[in-house]
Amino acid sequence: MKHFKLSSETKIYVATTLHRIEALIDLPQHHVKAGDLGGWVERESNLSGNAWIAGDAQVTDHAHVTDHAQVTDHAQVYGNAHVSGYAHVTNHAWVGGDAHVSGDAWVGGDAWVCGDERVSGDTWVCCNENDNEPMGR
Repeated sequence: MKHFKLSSETKIYVATTLHRIEALIDLPQHHVKAGDLGGWVERESNLSGNAWIAGDAQVTDHAHVTDHAQVTDHAQVYGNAHVSGYAHVTNHAWVGGDAHVSGDAWVGGDAWVCGDERVSGDTWVCCNENDNEPMGR
């Protein structure tokens, strides 16, 4: 059963029409109730499994968020990037190109993960938004 639909709300981002998602069922792991609005996708194939996109986060191109992963806040996932497992991309982070973020990985702050980079396991990648210094946990 599909857990979301494209709502009637759209916006244009870099000459691409994006659609806000709407939950069709409760997703307690993401604190989402049926009817809640989520973030933005270019196409339905950008999201599958029990994954969720929230806030003003955007997933575009042929990027894919799956399993139980989350993309939140103002994060961007684009290109052929893949976010899976229980991974979380948040804040103003960007994941693009052929990058993969998986497992329990967390990418946040103003971090960029791109190219063929892989972030997996119990890894944090982020920058301090005030001084762009890398931080870890």
